[in-house]
Amino acid sequence: MTRLIRNAAPILLATAVLVGLLIVAPSQAVLANPSPFDTLLGTWRGSGTVQLNSGRERLTCNAYYTGGGSSLGMAIRCKSETSKVEIRSKLSLSGNKITGNWEERTYNAEGSATGTATPSRISITVSGSITGSMVVDFNRSSQKVSISTSGSPLQRVSINLTRS
Repeated sequence: MTRLIRNAAPILLATAVLVGLLIVAPSQAVLANPSPFDTLLGTWRGSGTVQLNSGRERLTCNAYYTGGGSSLGMAIRCKSETSKVEIRSKLSLSGNKITGNWEERTYNAEGSATGTATPSRISITVSGSITGSMVVDFNRSSQKVSISTSGSPLQRVSINLTRS
């Protein structure tokens, strides 16, 4: 009986170590926080409104996000009956700080972007030929984009998007 226990001890020890590794490895993966940019990747569709100097209009929109990790490429294209809004941005993330560039192609506005990111929000300030702000509140299935500017006929954009 003693010999049986001595022979089984190394096998039991190896099994315990393997089980311990299987328990620890997944919990460490859960602890690693993915980039907020990763949640946005892909194609989104939705609608909203734009406030121009000439008045308010309803929009239909498509958004495309590429990159991931510490970089995010953003393209948001919206149209109404009489106008278009096309926002493009390339952003970089270091810690929770965002830097990059931002442009609205229809109204020929562009600037540098700085801001912050959390797991559910990107908030940037734009300065350059246009000044303004952009906030994207999001989760895996929906997002709300709010933009306000000064120095352009484009005053405000508010859109709600869902993953397509």
